[in-house]
Amino acid sequence: MKYFYIVIVLLLFSGVKSNACTTAVISGKYTKNGRPMLWKHRDTWAINNKIMVFNDGKYSYIGLVNSRDKSGKSVWIGYNSAGFAIMNSASYNLNHDTIVQAGTEGRLMKEALQKCATIDEFEELLKSMKLPTRLEANFGVIDAKGGAAYFELGNFSYKKFDANDVTVAPYGYIIRTNHSMSGKLGEGGGYIRYVTTNKQFLQAIKENEFTPKSIIQGCSRNMTNSLTNVDLNSFDNIKENHPTYVSFTDYIPRRGTSSSVVVEGVKAGDNPKNAVMWTVLGWPLASVCIPLWLSDKVDLPNIVKYQGKLKDSPLCNMALQAKEFAYSYKWGYSYKYYINVNALLNADNTGLIQLVTPMENRIFDKAYKMINSWENVDYNQVQDFYKWIDAKVPEFYKNTWNIIPN
Repeated sequence: MKYFYIVIVLLLFSGVKSNACTTAVISGKYTKNGRPMLWKHRDTWAINNKIMVFNDGKYSYIGLVNSRDKSGKSVWIGYNSAGFAIMNSASYNLNHDTIVQAGTEGRLMKEALQKCATIDEFEELLKSMKLPTRLEANFGVIDAKGGAAYFELGNFSYKKFDANDVTVAPYGYIIRTNHSMSGKLGEGGGYIRYVTTNKQFLQAIKENEFTPKSIIQGCSRNMTNSLTNVDLNSFDNIKENHPTYVSFTDYIPRRGTSSSVVVEGVKAGDNPKNAVMWTVLGWPLASVCIPLWLSDKVDLPNIVKYQGKLKDSPLCNMALQAKEFAYSYKWGYSYKYYINVNALLNADNTGLIQLVTPMENRIFDKAYKMINSWENVDYNQVQDFYKWIDAKVPEFYKNTWNIIPN
């Protein structure tokens, strides 16, 4: 019985610490098109993810949901019809007490999407919460009035960080991994991923390419470690089918990365319907980014929705199958820490990243050509685009790796 309890404690501890997201709140100050963004690169034990649309509140909303959460009780990033968007990252340096955490961040975010149109309304929601909150997290939010901020929430208080305040965010963005700036620095986690992300963001600003694409391809698939200065891109000179195992620790993408999503909001005063949720379901090194719009006129692409036989969304399912090429070492506990970098990048350009990126570029190019032609969203074009996605993306996985949803 003693060993049973030890195992349970270890599993619980492992589950909590696996929630190691890398996130950012970005005002429109230095983005290429002047629109704000939220980014959540999600690391979690719940690696099976889907997208759902809801009409159960004051506002309709779209969000990322765990596939096993059939009714959508929790939402992990999303935006609503008022142009309000929210996401979170777990923090591990705010609460210094013995109060048990509730783990209900996703339910709070769902409630915010149901009720809130602005950052101020979200702050009022936080003020109304019973104490202790039993939460420890950084909540990032943007709205259609130009607001962009983080709220670092602990058991008994919160602190707001405004991305439009130059003293807080001189380049118009704020990054949060798994520590909070109002907590005790040095505790928590994600410091290495924080620095890696910051370097990538600054480079994107210098090149005037601070976009959803630069975040997904430059950060969610980033192969550098800012502490060790190891750059796994240097392994691209090895021929394919030469397994080359390297330690894969404290990179932005991780073994437990389940998705990566950028909500691109609207400029102050613009129509909230023009917001877009650029969505990567499944392991980002083996998945593609698909733009999604909140609409009651057009159904979502089938590949991002839950399919009962799969118990997952098809895109997530196919990406997780492809992920196994990179995690081919299976012996002992070490399988968690080593990755076959040759399966990601190689001299023959047949690595996962090398094959996924051109397909994804086709999606970005087609989507931006469509978006740039609009004053407001053309849902007929969106419907045709979704049909193209549902045809071309599964075809890509089948023709490239003989992967079909199963």
